[in-house]
Amino acid sequence: MKKYNVAVIGAGVVGVEMLRVLKQRRFPVENLKVFARSSRDIRVDGDTYKVEPVSAEGFCGVDIALFAGTEGEKGAAVTYAAEAVKRGAVVIDNGADFRMDPKVPLVVPEVNAGDLKPIRKWMLSGKNKDLSGGKESHKGIIANPNCSTIQMVVALNPLHKKYGIKKIIVTTLQASSGAGKAAVEQLNNETAGIVQGGFCNLRAEGVERAMPQQLAFNCFPHIGSFTEGGYTNEEWKLVNETHKIMHAPKIRISATTVRIPVKTGHSESIYIQTEKAVTAGQAGKALSKAAGIVMIDDLGKNLYPMPLDAEGRDETFVGRIRQDAFDKKGLWLWVVADNLRKGAATNAVQIAECLISNSR
Repeated sequence: MKKYNVAVIGAGVVGVEMLRVLKQRRFPVENLKVFARSSRDIRVDGDTYKVEPVSAEGFCGVDIALFAGTEGEKGAAVTYAAEAVKRGAVVIDNGADFRMDPKVPLVVPEVNAGDLKPIRKWMLSGKNKDLSGGKESHKGIIANPNCSTIQMVVALNPLHKKYGIKKIIVTTLQASSGAGKAAVEQLNNETAGIVQGGFCNLRAEGVERAMPQQLAFNCFPHIGSFTEGGYTNEEWKLVNETHKIMHAPKIRISATTVRIPVKTGHSESIYIQTEKAVTAGQAGKALSKAAGIVMIDDLGKNLYPMPLDAEGRDETFVGRIRQDAFDKKGLWLWVVADNLRKGAATNAVQIAECLISNSR
């Protein structure tokens, strides 16, 4: 089996999860580099990784570069992706910077792995080792979608292919880890303060916090920055990324994104209108056969997907499937996934697995 030189850029929650997923999925790694802003050692599941300061020269000899990405600000890929590609690497970027670039494929392997064919062919031919940059700089970049988009399209694509989807209304309930380590710490500190009885009001002016509102024992409909029409950019990501991934720009999509006091695991309440009539049973049967989906839908036993079920798992969980009581072409679904794994690290590694599949 051929092995590859891999670099992980970023040592935060997503970067750490990338290291974990690479090992757990037994990706064929020859040499592994970890880059971040500064040098240090980190421990992940008992293994020690040496973190080096990121630099353009550090990508020499790297075959696949996994950028952990940073939501809400420009990620390292803006500075270093083209440099990595010039040196022969294929870049898989978890940040938002390249997602809507028409030259860059935005990929969820269960949905649109075919969009990787040109880059896979280019990589396996060895031509990437001869790159000199310029107009070719985008040729080796692949974008990893937003976490909430990934789990939604995994669940909806099988139904779209079979019944056609005209409209999507989605409310996401997103975990604190989706906003990074500081948000998780805020949740932990607030919760501990309330339980211990000495909690101060973090909504008070001048109190430092990673998130715009108190999270413990609370939720708020504000993820990202507010933009046109009163929607947040996180809500527009669900619209624009779904159109691009599913190659279905005519689907009408409206979203509300909510932050909830859960550490890991995003949940989504999704309503769809289809071209063809579909029953809950038919939808459940189609989804149970689809790649990457686990069905938990036994109402008699109070079984349905929850963040606790998804944490540490790579699958997308679906349940509470039910037909609209007033519309035979209307359907509700409840969808849950680990936002750090399938919503970020695992999807990126799965993209890398697709890239090397013809050479394994």
